[in-house]
Amino acid sequence: MVAKKRRAKKPLLLSRTRPSAIRGEHAALSSKATRNLIRSHHRLLKQRAQAQHAGDEILVNEINRQIQENGGLESYQLASKLGQSRERGGDSSKVLVDWMGPHLPHAKDGQTRLRVLEVGALSTKNACSTNPAMAVTRIDLNSQEPGILKQDFMERPLPRDDADRFHIISLSLVLNFVPDAIGRGEMLKRCVAFLTSSSPSASTPPVTPRLFLVLPAACVNNSRYLTHGRLGDIMTGMGFFLSESKETSKLIYQLWEYSQKPQSRSWKKEMLNPGKTRNNFAIVVK
Repeated sequence: MVAKKRRAKKPLLLSRTRPSAIRGEHAALSSKATRNLIRSHHRLLKQRAQAQHAGDEILVNEINRQIQENGGLESYQLASKLGQSRERGGDSSKVLVDWMGPHLPHAKDGQTRLRVLEVGALSTKNACSTNPAMAVTRIDLNSQEPGILKQDFMERPLPRDDADRFHIISLSLVLNFVPDAIGRGEMLKRCVAFLTSSSPSASTPPVTPRLFLVLPAACVNNSRYLTHGRLGDIMTGMGFFLSESKETSKLIYQLWEYSQKPQSRSWKKEMLNPGKTRNNFAIVVK
């Protein structure tokens, strides 16, 4: 009896793991496939930025093709959304709400709320969006649902007055999405222009403006160009003070209070932690 030949298993490609429109956004992506998709997208964005800087249009077009084969920004966002789903315990805004608990207004009329700008928003049902003491404005490069404005934070019009500013800005897994070090510094600087200490209502005192920052732990713990100390120096130089921090094996959560006393200083990209296995994540402030 001749044994049947077994078909060789095809390698699992990232393009095969991305959910199609037919499957819907709740398709079952494994945690490993989700992480691979996110990492691949970040890697391709960095390579594209390098190619653009070198003026290599052929390589830029090739990288754009690879990004689209992997599902583009839509698949990245869905992977991020799954990674932050309740089932995987990843709603980072829970940490923000817990930290802000003692500082939230308790007006019974529900009209006195802190204004929150959530950059890179993925859901209208996360912890901060459902908190009655927070009035959340959600923006993202590619809105995934009603209630999230399609907008690039770096192109959002600068505030004309305090009514256009916010008491809290959330950058949860957003800064690491920016493909170059200078752009990350510019994003942090731009946050300052959007913060305000103005009273949320006529019957309440001024508040301390805050920036909620979430980064992959490897961006700080395993980078050649960024350490906890350097990140602290950069933020302090912009007028921030670290009030809360928390670290897991994968993420770093920080809550920075804005003191409105920035120091005029630039930070360049310099070797702080040499090592072949380290990454090149950096923040440059001009």
